Amino acid sequence: MLINNEFEIGYLVVVFALLGVIVIGALLTALHLDRWHPKLVSAVIGALLGLALIEAVPILT
Repeated sequence: MLINNEFEIGYLVVVFALLGVIVIGALLTALHLDRWHPKLVSAVIGALLGLALIEAVPILT
């Protein structure tokens, strides 16, 4: 998969942030880790994971 456009990078970051909100937010809520807002923390983790994957996939292929 080649990412040649700024729009594609932004789209992937948004998608991973939303996935982070859903998956990691549900996990943090289920574990009752409410020190920080679970959806905010999971969105940040999802966005960072998305950026890491965008940078790592071209290196592996």
